Amino acid sequence: MVHLSTIPDEQQVISGKLADGIRKAHLQLVNDDDSFTTSVYGSKFAARDLPKHEMPEAEMSKDVAYRLIKDHLSLDGNPILNLASFVTTYMEEEAEKLMAESFSKNFIDYEEYPQSADIQNRCVSMIGRLFHAPIGVEDSVGAIGTSCVGSSEAIMLAVLAMKRRWKNKRVEEGKPYDKPNIVMSSAVQVCWEKAARYFEVEEKLVYCTEDRYVIDPEETVNLVDENTIGICAILGTTYTGEYEDVKAVNDLLTKKGLNIPIHVDAASGGFVAPFVVPDLEWDFRLEHVVSINVSGHKYGLVYPGVGWVVWRSAEYLPQELVFNINYLGADQASFTLNFSKGASQVIGQYYQLIRLGKHGYRAIMSNLTRTANYLSDSLAALGFIIMSKKSGEGLPLVAFRLPPQEDRNYDEFALAHQLRVRGWVVPAYTMAPNTKNLKMLRVVVREDFTRNRCDSLITDINQCQQLLEQMDQDSVKKQQEFIHKHNTSSGKATHNHPKFRREKHSLQGKTGKTHAIC
Repeated sequence: MVHLSTIPDEQQVISGKLADGIRKAHLQLVNDDDSFTTSVYGSKFAARDLPKHEMPEAEMSKDVAYRLIKDHLSLDGNPILNLASFVTTYMEEEAEKLMAESFSKNFIDYEEYPQSADIQNRCVSMIGRLFHAPIGVEDSVGAIGTSCVGSSEAIMLAVLAMKRRWKNKRVEEGKPYDKPNIVMSSAVQVCWEKAARYFEVEEKLVYCTEDRYVIDPEETVNLVDENTIGICAILGTTYTGEYEDVKAVNDLLTKKGLNIPIHVDAASGGFVAPFVVPDLEWDFRLEHVVSINVSGHKYGLVYPGVGWVVWRSAEYLPQELVFNINYLGADQASFTLNFSKGASQVIGQYYQLIRLGKHGYRAIMSNLTRTANYLSDSLAALGFIIMSKKSGEGLPLVAFRLPPQEDRNYDEFALAHQLRVRGWVVPAYTMAPNTKNLKMLRVVVREDFTRNRCDSLITDINQCQQLLEQMDQDSVKKQQEFIHKHNTSSGKATHNHPKFRREKHSLQGKTGKTHAIC
């Protein structure tokens, strides 16, 4: 039986059976600032700005802090619709759980977390074998490698190793070593420019042309001289995704009797080519390839940031760059630009390697290739000029541009801005120098970019084009300015210090090239 309840008046609520002292404290709490609330949005914090410049004096409850920051982050773009980036945006819940359980582990502490350290060793071994690395540890024969924060750190380490090895040889021969240089494409990712500038290595660039977006092997080898520390070859350029011909460069070096090392930047292609085009020779099967980097957080299918670098053998990693450290009771050999870091991303990589296996990676990369082919054919049917390769000759992406047309009132950047209104992030770029300021758009096909979503994108591209076709030049310009100011983060950016704007030392500063997002 349900009992009947009365509805008390205010005095009855306050009184009840409480002692006077407790009742007084209760009344004081009710009239005090609302530090406690049943709703985040009923708290005093919801009526204030989030702290931006100085740490607040007082604390706030954990649920309020979480909710307010979560709400603030909701203004970020949707990662699923970000077709600019190669970086992984989907992992299984089990992988996420494993990674979350390892947030507190300092990866560098081998003594405390030996299993996490061993997982890195397993990943290096699996990735090295994927790249046909020599196996064994006796007499410095076998390959060695390490995890990194991403391919940028991996490339920095590889450049350091090549430069020091070249310098040691010059010192041994009694020759000057003050003018090292490295040969690479003008389409390199900005981390290569950083490495050259930070470590004082001259850049010898192989320039792209209007109809060639990768290095020319003959031109590349012709740039080599006695001061060349190495050659960079890219397995999947960031602009068009095309694989550079590493084998042709290797064979020309052999033919001309030049003992110059090749580093392969396989940041994007290292987890694609072995599964889609396994017979393509670009890795340690080629005698001049001495080191390779790959991004685990791109087609390695792990959240950012984890990268890997592998050397053919210890011979190519000068001993004076490696520090033997006894840290918290464990001896370890360290070659890294940082020290403490979390173990989560390495554990996430191991999960993907054993969860998917070669068959799983092959299935995913095959689907991505099919989707990229479908998108490429569809855009060609809409009249776009396709700049990327299909069917495994490059990364699963589509680079395209508008056909030449004198009376058109919009360009690739206007189309990119219009797509942004629909939620899509499809970047427009100005190509590498010597391409006559060629403009292009690029769509990266990632694991979670399904055929259904691809159809939605094609429909929106077509509709955006039709809208722009109906606008005159002045209207297009005004709309671009409005979208850039209000719909893009770059239009509202405040994090670029005035002193460092419009620099003139990079390829972007010198030529107007825009760096493709990785």
